[in-house]
Amino acid sequence: MENFIKKFSETSLADIREVGGKNASLGELFTQLTAKGILIPNGFAVTVAGFRYFIEHNQLEDELRKLMAELDRENFSNLSKTGAKARKLILDGVMPGDLKMAIIDAYDYLFEQTEPAVAVRSSATAEDLPGASFAGQHESYLNIKGHVAIVDAVKRCFASLYTDRAIKYREDKGFDHGKVFLSVGIQRMVRSDTACSGVGFTLEPESGFRDIVHLAGVWGLGENMVQGTVTPDEFLVFKPSLKKNLRSIIQKNLGSKSKTMVYATTDNAVNATLNRDTPWELREQFVLSDKEVEKLAGWALIIEDHYGQPMDFEWAKDGDDHKLYIIQARPETVHSQEKKLLVKTCSIIEKGEEITRGEAIGNMITTGTARLLASPSEADRLRPGDILVTDMTSPDWDPVLKKVSGIITNKGGRTSHAAIIARELGVVAIVGTENATVNIKEGEAITISCAEGKTGYVYRGKLNWRETVTDAGAITLPGTVKAQLIIGEPEKAFQLSLFPNDGVGLMRLEFIINNYVRVHPMALMRFEKVTRELDRIKITNLTHTYQRKEQYFVDKLAEGVATIAAAFYPKEVIVRMSDFKSNEYAGLIGGSYFEPQEENPMIGFRGASRYYNEHYRDGFRLECEAMKVVRDEMGFTNVKLMIPFCRTVEEGKKVVDLMASYGLKRGENDLQIFVMAEIPGNVLLAEEFAQVFDGFSIGSNDLTQLTLGIDRDSSLIAGLFDEQNAASKQLITMMIEKANRLGKKVGLCGQAASDSEAFTRLLVETGIDSISFNPDALIRGIENINAALKTGKRHHEEHRATVTSH
Repeated sequence: MENFIKKFSETSLADIREVGGKNASLGELFTQLTAKGILIPNGFAVTVAGFRYFIEHNQLEDELRKLMAELDRENFSNLSKTGAKARKLILDGVMPGDLKMAIIDAYDYLFEQTEPAVAVRSSATAEDLPGASFAGQHESYLNIKGHVAIVDAVKRCFASLYTDRAIKYREDKGFDHGKVFLSVGIQRMVRSDTACSGVGFTLEPESGFRDIVHLAGVWGLGENMVQGTVTPDEFLVFKPSLKKNLRSIIQKNLGSKSKTMVYATTDNAVNATLNRDTPWELREQFVLSDKEVEKLAGWALIIEDHYGQPMDFEWAKDGDDHKLYIIQARPETVHSQEKKLLVKTCSIIEKGEEITRGEAIGNMITTGTARLLASPSEADRLRPGDILVTDMTSPDWDPVLKKVSGIITNKGGRTSHAAIIARELGVVAIVGTENATVNIKEGEAITISCAEGKTGYVYRGKLNWRETVTDAGAITLPGTVKAQLIIGEPEKAFQLSLFPNDGVGLMRLEFIINNYVRVHPMALMRFEKVTRELDRIKITNLTHTYQRKEQYFVDKLAEGVATIAAAFYPKEVIVRMSDFKSNEYAGLIGGSYFEPQEENPMIGFRGASRYYNEHYRDGFRLECEAMKVVRDEMGFTNVKLMIPFCRTVEEGKKVVDLMASYGLKRGENDLQIFVMAEIPGNVLLAEEFAQVFDGFSIGSNDLTQLTLGIDRDSSLIAGLFDEQNAASKQLITMMIEKANRLGKKVGLCGQAASDSEAFTRLLVETGIDSISFNPDALIRGIENINAALKTGKRHHEEHRATVTSH
């Protein structure tokens, strides 16, 4: 009888055959990691021997085998009926008296209080492949109390071996149904219904980037998050900063958390819960404090280190003792399995009518026929390649989702069931649209695009798009000339970091300010000057969790920059301070109160001239505060700063001195400050500018504009604009040669180097240090640099041979 029960305190990963993967992992956590400060709720397992004894006692083996033999393995038309019959056989079975007493005795002995609430969870194992994952296939029962209820919950777990999705999963994996067994874990219940709960990954779940801990959480039970009923709070923690005890939370995103799932007060229903509206004050509050986020992230590092691989885990906070607990951990199954680094990129060639939008899962594009389904029971309407449109999904949808090319849901976030399954299956998905089932028509052709950033778009019709697959391992970086990226969108950073690259040569702040901050910095500093009621409401809504409105700007800007800096760490990331033109600044919320009306903003109040001017100086201070947070508090010393559109040497000195007064002193904490070389005067006076700055970055677009006297915003003369014009090329080569003589770094940001191998060769032969490319041009740009280096080497060798022969 003893082998029917195994306490967590005597269980480890070596016991998978006996207690299944989930219980073996809980035992491993409990026995190995509690000593390291991780809190794991105590419990025990009803072993596989107990399950097999139950099947044998009720003489069910032959009947279950016959049922599975009758399964339609072609179309699975009788899957639902077969599963229901199998489950009924088990639920109608009698729990053997000795097994029942073993469960009750362990329950009474192991937990302190009388009739404590416990979680009863299924834990499967396969005879042939004990290490196989059966995550999400079987049932769990929460808040179970008392002898009768716990024995009943164990039997229900036994029956869940034959859920429809579990049967289909075993068929897909080629498992013999008769050789997959169930153990049941009974664990002290963490009362997260009166606090919060969530999930975590020891990598960034979209890209597989390894230096991030990703946490998500909701108020109450985590089922709302798994089902995608609510959008959770999300936190990104940078592992290297965490290990150095620096400020490590690089991103915090407040979720809507509109519902809170709690246990029903009645005890006569299994898994009885209520889904209440979350009070407004809690919706606007993060579920975890910064200290709690860092504690969970620290535990994540310990767990990952112990298992020696990326992990995902579940956490919960107890509303009674207010402590955090890890309640489950398992190996991450998507990115950790990838061996060859294939960089797949998609780009939309044409855009049709937008139907709806939501959170993009992955970065792919697909087209197909929309099928609006209310439940998995309508799966017979799906054809392979269709796009599923539904309110939300749950594990019962799993057999259905293997047919589709895309998933669109009204509800859910990046850690909802639909998002997780989409990643595992490699299916394009957009979640949290709110209105997909209303706006999308049944049977219409649609295109899903997740290749345009964090937001995913659904377009009407089957549109044209391009897919490129590159084996990153086959790309050789030039080495002597750095190939860097031009980037502005933090949500693309982790994916782009997988590309072959030497860091970021130009990180634009404008995208972060425009899309994350949205408010003009001076409108935060001088809120009293914002008189339009709608603007005041917008600013108040965005900043209402801050005592000082300007801190909102600093935090949002710092988070955006830190995300990109983390993605490429320790490679250099050159951040260009804001370079909006006055008409673009005016487009920010509250911007019209602080911006002049200019005839030609392209050569007006922009760049360095703004920074020390009283009309923007306080706004620049906020930019500098954000950069100081990123570099000094978070530890991203790979971030270097760059000043755009600096017209005179004196102006450069003013800006550098002002930055020093704001805590960004050149040379301190390895800080380097570069200047854009985009005005002919920068080139002509390079020697003087070199005394003020650490290096140059040639902005070929503006340099060409000002060399040729062209307003590049004017469509009337756009045809005259050419970066490869002889005058423009002469200034570019002059800048490179001067920088080389001065011993200063010099790079170039522009499209021409990817478009033209001849232009790239000119840059390489002149002695450029780095060339920065937009992501879609990076691979072609690297090829052009390599070709230029190869040609240059050949010419050099031919020249030496000629000299030698003479």
